Amino acid sequence: MATVTRENIGLLNDKITVKVAKDDYLPSFEKALKQYSKTANIPGFRKGMVPTGMIKKMHGQSVFTDEVLRTVEKELTDYMTKENLEIFAQPLPMSENDARQINMNEPAEYAFAFEIGLKPDFKVADLGKEKMTRYKVNVTEEMINEEEDRLRMRHGKMTEPESVTGDDNVLNVSFVETDANGNEVEGGVKKDNSLLVKYFNASFRPGLNGKKKDDSVVLQISAAFDEKEREWILGDLGFDKHDAEAANKFFKMMITKVGLVEKAELNEEFFNAAFPGKEIKDEAGFRNAVKEEIQSYWDKQASNHLQHEVYHVLLDHTKIEFPETFLKRWIQQGGEQPKTAEQAEQEFPTFANQLKWTVIIDKIVREHGVEVKPEDIQNFAKQQLFGYMGMNMGDPEQPWITDYVNRMMQDRKFVEDAYHRVQTEKVFGWAETQVNATDKPVSVDEFTKELEKHQHHHH
Repeated sequence: MATVTRENIGLLNDKITVKVAKDDYLPSFEKALKQYSKTANIPGFRKGMVPTGMIKKMHGQSVFTDEVLRTVEKELTDYMTKENLEIFAQPLPMSENDARQINMNEPAEYAFAFEIGLKPDFKVADLGKEKMTRYKVNVTEEMINEEEDRLRMRHGKMTEPESVTGDDNVLNVSFVETDANGNEVEGGVKKDNSLLVKYFNASFRPGLNGKKKDDSVVLQISAAFDEKEREWILGDLGFDKHDAEAANKFFKMMITKVGLVEKAELNEEFFNAAFPGKEIKDEAGFRNAVKEEIQSYWDKQASNHLQHEVYHVLLDHTKIEFPETFLKRWIQQGGEQPKTAEQAEQEFPTFANQLKWTVIIDKIVREHGVEVKPEDIQNFAKQQLFGYMGMNMGDPEQPWITDYVNRMMQDRKFVEDAYHRVQTEKVFGWAETQVNATDKPVSVDEFTKELEKHQHHHH
C-alpha cells in the first residue's frame, strides 16, 4: 500500500515523500507488458503474437521504470488533490531521488521525494484607505476649435495651387543632407516627407510664401522648426530626436508638390461623415459631439493614470511572503534551459514582482467574481479590428467582421492574450469602484505635467 508523508522544510516550502510497494505497481507493469506484446513489431513474429517473456527481456526494464514512476506521480497528484494544496508551478523532484534504484529483477518498496512551494495566504491592500486623485480635464473652446479645424481639413478637398499662400498649404518635400552652402554631402541622409507650412516655426514661414513646385531652400533643422516638430522631423530622418548635433545639420529641401486642402463646409453631409450614425443636424450638435469625443479621450487618460496609482498601491502595500528557496530552484530547473544559481538570484526580484501581481489579480478575480465571458473576447477582437481600420464601433455590422471575429476565436494564442487583457481591465474596473479618489479639474497642460511626473511608473 502506497504511503505519502509531508514535512515542512522552509517558509511555505514542504517536502512530500511518496513510498510505493510492489503491490502498487506490479499489476500495472504486467498489464503494460501484455499491451506491449500485442502491438510490438518484431521480425519473425506475427503482430500480436510476440511472447511476453521476450518483450520483458527486450523492453522490460524501461516499462518497469515507467510504471513505477507513473504510480508515484499518480499517488502524489491524488494526495495534493485530497489535501487541497495550493501550490506554485509543479512539484520539483528532489536531488536524493535516484531512478537507478528501480530494478525489475528485484521489485521492492521505492521512495521518491518532491519539494513544493505553497501559495501564501494574504490580504489585498485596502484601496479605500489610500489618497488618490481622479483628474478631470477641462475641454476648452480652443480645443473644440482645433479639433473642428482638423476634422474639416481631414474631410476637405485637396487642390493643387501654383504656389504657397499660407499656413494651411501642404508641401510634399524631399530632404537631402548638404553643407552650409547647399552642396550635397556624400553618403548623407535623403528622405521624402509631407508637411503643413504651419509645422515650420513662425520666423521661417514667410520665406516659403510664393514658393512653387521644384523650388528649394537650404535650412538647418534647429532653425526651421520649434521643439515638438523638430523632434518629429529628426525621428523621421532617422536621428535620435534629442540629438543636438543632428538638429544643426543642413538640408536642401526641394518642394515636389504644393497642395491645399479646402476645408469641408459645416453642413449635414460633413457632420455625418465626421460622426457617422449620430444624425447631427446643426453646428451646435456637431460642436457638442466634438466636445464629447475630446472629453472621452481625456477621461480615458485620467482613468489610465488612476489605474497606474492603483497598480502601485496594490503592489507596494499588499504584504505577501513567497517560498523563495523553492522558487529560485524552480527558476533554475523549470524553464527550457537549466539556469545557474547566480542567474536565478539575478532574475528573482523581477520574477517575484510579476508573481506578486499575478497572485493579487487571482485573489481579486476569485473573491469578487470577476468573470470574462466569450462575448467580452469577441468585443475585444472587434475593438482591435476597428482600431486598425479606423472604423467606429457604431458602424453597421458587416458579415466580414463577424467572419474575422469567429476566426480570431479559433486562435488559441489570441484568445489567451485577450482573456488576460480583458480580465486585467475588469480587475481595474472593480478597483476603481473601491477607491476614494478626490476629483480635481485640471487643464490639459497641468494633466500632461502630472503624467510626465509618473512616467517612470510604467506597468
